[in-house]
Amino acid sequence: MEKVLGRLTVFFEKPLWIGVFECISMGKLSVCKVTLGVEPKDYEIYDFVLKNYYRLQFSPAVATDVKEVGCNPKRVQREGRKQV
Repeated sequence: MEKVLGRLTVFFEKPLWIGVFECISMGKLSVCKVTLGVEPKDYEIYDFVLKNYYRLQFSPAVATDVKEVGCNPKRVQREGRKQV
């Protein structure tokens, strides 16, 4: 089964707010930049993603390395104690 990773980063670039969508699929990275205008609220971003995600024009895919996110060390300790 294929694992797809998606990420949205929102930042302020005078005078507008910008959103950068990243999509990593099969070890390839595609990105899309969107101008959001005035400071968006969380619910406005959520609504935008639901309505417009499939209309976004992503860049051509580029090969990338996918890093595994580290686990919380306390959680690893706790799970280790449970197994013993």
